[in-house]
Amino acid sequence: MADITYTAVATSTAEGRNGGRATSDDGALDITLAVPKALGGAGGGSNPEQLFAAGWASCFVGAVRRVAAAKKVTPKDLAVVAEVTLHHDTERDEFRLSAALHLEASGIDQQTADELVAGAHLICPYSKTTRGNIEVELDATVA
Repeated sequence: MADITYTAVATSTAEGRNGGRATSDDGALDITLAVPKALGGAGGGSNPEQLFAAGWASCFVGAVRRVAAAKKVTPKDLAVVAEVTLHHDTERDEFRLSAALHLEASGIDQQTADELVAGAHLICPYSKTTRGNIEVELDATVA
């Protein structure tokens, strides 16, 4: 078993995604949750899919930097855009997620960018956690 490096603690209250609040134990996170307008809700707050996408994008960009350092390359203007999609299987009345991770970088060539994405997907904790559980598309764009 690996040593514990960090444990995040967050609480969601009330109606969860439908008007609840999500807070972290250290007070750094304190947001209102709302069903997005795209799903027929009022909007005006964040939702679990946005939070998951933000976390994965943040983690993945760190993994890209780690892989780049190991390859001794220095990308510039590095960004990861994570798209997390909620799907509803109406026959089973079940929900599932899919994701797309897009690397945007400059200062490297396309082949290197593709290698960074592939390598990051192997080591990113979010990618490891979801591997085999959800569909994930990966791509890279070099400016």
